[in-house]
This record gives sequence, structure tokens and C-alpha cells, in this order.
Amino acid sequence: MVLAIRETQEKRESYETQIEVFLRLEGNGEISIDMPVPFFPHLLRSMAFYARWDLTLKARGDVEVDIHHITEDTGIVLGQALRNVLDQDKQIQRFSTTFLPMDDAFSMAAVDLSGRSYLLYETPDLGDRVGDFEIPLVEEFLRALVNNTKMTLHAKIWWGKNNHHGLESLFKAIGKSLGDAAERTGHGIPSTKGLI
Repeated sequence: MVLAIRETQEKRESYETQIEVFLRLEGNGEISIDMPVPFFPHLLRSMAFYARWDLTLKARGDVEVDIHHITEDTGIVLGQALRNVLDQDKQIQRFSTTFLPMDDAFSMAAVDLSGRSYLLYETPDLGDRVGDFEIPLVEEFLRALVNNTKMTLHAKIWWGKNNHHGLESLFKAIGKSLGDAAERTGHGIPSTKGLI
């Protein structure tokens, strides 16, 4: 029996942003990210690669105001895409936790694709920026992603001296946990309630 490929295309347009996402969970590593934001596409590419997705993301927005809107709205649309592909098959692993080192940095991501939204996000002091990217926007992106995917995510950078390494290790861990949690099992819905 050949299982259907879980994929979707999502689009969101507002006065502030225009975001388009194509997501395929059973991917071949085809990743294309086009957005006028520094550093953040690097994090998204790392997440998608370790999740084993195909991801095409195009984002435009009012970056002349600041990059808050485009970063948060990317989380909204990517979360909607994830929710839609996960709704295509509920016989999944559901849970996954990844501990991931990257040079001086060490991060953890624990995912429950539960249908319930909860974010725990903790980091050491990473400063305000990596280059021109504002580090507090990571939490805004993750909150939007979690709320629109309807998942639980505990995301923590345990330590690290280099803020680039810390954030990249976290996004790699999130990607790996999302990829593993979304794996099909064929063993029924993983919930004592009988639904997710």
C-alpha cells in the first residue's frame, strides 16, 4: 500500500505581509526561502532540512516599518500548513524530543503534536541581535507557529557563548523533533481519547 504524500500550499495576504508556503512532509530536501529578512531564512532552512521537509517559502512585507510582522506572519502561515498536512493522517508518532549540540551551544526541543497549543521558550542571555536580526523575534515566530499548528513545544537553549550557534542548534533540534513526531506509524491514533 502506497501512502499519500502529505503536502499543502498556504497563502496569507494582509496590508502588512504577503506570505506563501508550500510544504511536503515526505520531502527530498528541496528548500527555497525568499524573504527580505537577515539571518532568519538560515534558521528556517536548518529547521526544514532536519525535519526532512520540502519547503518553498516566499514572504514580502512592510520591512521598512520593521521585520516583526513578516517574521510573526511566517510563523502563522507555516503553522497553518503544518496543521493541514498533519490533519491528513493522525497515525503519527506524535511525541519527540531532541537534544542537539553545535560547537559551544546545546539546545533541546520537545514536541507533542497534540492539538493543544503551548510554548515554553527559554534561553540564556543571547543579546539583542545576530547581525541585523532581532533575537526577540524568534519567540514571536515560535508562538505563532505553535498556536497555528496547535502543538506543544518546549524549546530551550541550555548554554552557548555564540548566539548564532545557540539559535541554529535550537532550530535544528525543533526541525528534527517535528520530523520525528510527524512520522507515520500505522498503529492508530496515539491518544487515549481516540483523537488528536
